[in-house]
Amino acid sequence: MSACDTTINPYNQFIAALKARKIWDAGILIKQMLGDYSSIAQKYAQVDKLKGWLDTFHPLPSAVVAELKQLFDVQFTYNSKAIEGNTLTQSETQLVLEKGITVGGKTLREHLEVVGHRDAIDYVELLAQKDTRIGEWEIRQIHSLLFTVIDRAEAGRYRQLDVKAAGTEYKYPPHSHYLLAGFVGWLNSKEIQQPHPIDYVAESHCRFVGIHPFQDGNGRTGRLLMNLLLLWLGYPVAMIRHEQRVEYIEALVQAKQQDNLVAFQELVLQAAQDSLVEVLRVAVTATESQNKGKNFYDEILVFLDDFDAKSSTSYEKQLSSDFWVV
Repeated sequence: MSACDTTINPYNQFIAALKARKIWDAGILIKQMLGDYSSIAQKYAQVDKLKGWLDTFHPLPSAVVAELKQLFDVQFTYNSKAIEGNTLTQSETQLVLEKGITVGGKTLREHLEVVGHRDAIDYVELLAQKDTRIGEWEIRQIHSLLFTVIDRAEAGRYRQLDVKAAGTEYKYPPHSHYLLAGFVGWLNSKEIQQPHPIDYVAESHCRFVGIHPFQDGNGRTGRLLMNLLLLWLGYPVAMIRHEQRVEYIEALVQAKQQDNLVAFQELVLQAAQDSLVEVLRVAVTATESQNKGKNFYDEILVFLDDFDAKSSTSYEKQLSSDFWVV
């Protein structure tokens, strides 16, 4: 079926094309369409293209929003907690979040960390729906929700000690300097000029964890704050995966000790791209998307037509095998 056939709704053409080619995962198709580029400039361009496509599907249908919330709540909570040493698996995290089940062999604190993170996510999503300036109160509230069920005395409480980064000689700024007020001023400054929204979001996280305002939970609070900014900017939640823990820590060290944010910006950029693909994977196949996303459907149908033209090449054979991956 040609992409030039305008008598049929582009959504219906797209679904028919997936069925005809036995492509079960639209996310893999989207990644193939983007191409495999190594330069950082090309990666930013890929994210911009994905963001542009996603914008044409807004507002997302309620069923899509519900599906994505369930998916991201579990993945975000699991990965953020695992980075900090929580041993609950992703499936166990899902059981705790959705069923309230206690997993044998796991500590009470690990279960409570999951519950607190879910409550903090809900609060961040509520803030994202409002045009509210981020202040110290909002940041302390995020931390408080993380810790109320674990350690009420420390929930939302600034640290009272001068501390070093674990396992290093790096000293965080003295607690008496109250640097968070300056951070909040920077965060809300209309004069901030960044090459790309992802750079602003990445720098915000590096600045926050560099201040280290709380005795514990700065990484979790910082990742939640970073995602609040992403949601405000129209991006989905982006997750630093626990497998990237060493890379994540090393990138933060570069940012703090060498004033070099590039590695961390690339980490956030990749996380944003992965999340954009995941959201589009769900949105583009939803029945309620029939009258949205025309640019996306037009472009991807042209891509599939070009793909068909290469029917006997090794490129097609490799692509076909990739499409079969579920």
